[in-house]
Amino acid sequence: MILLSDELREQLLANGRQRDIDHVPVVKFFNPLGKIVWLATELDADGDTLFGLADIGESELGYFSLEEMSSISLPFGMGIERDILFTGDLPISVWAETAHHAGSIRAAERIV
Repeated sequence: MILLSDELREQLLANGRQRDIDHVPVVKFFNPLGKIVWLATELDADGDTLFGLADIGESELGYFSLEEMSSISLPFGMGIERDILFTGDLPISVWAETAHHAGSIRAAERIV
């Protein structure tokens, strides 16, 4: 699966040029065989460094690599996927706070 369409990439890059804004997540990535989830709001000009909320055991705002996510090889020939139905209608700060209180991004999705 292509993790970022051209449209998503452009939106993330545009958000990356406006770092002082509490952006709404543009895209959700997930491990289809596990609990790991990422919500990305921004992409650096390098085309690799994303900013957003990562849940790899505990939800935390920070930076993560698109290239590293793309290179993850899971059993059965699977890899990290993009949730094509995801709509992040609330700012990332709301997602972060809700995920912190609920225990995970997946639990926060049931609340927000």
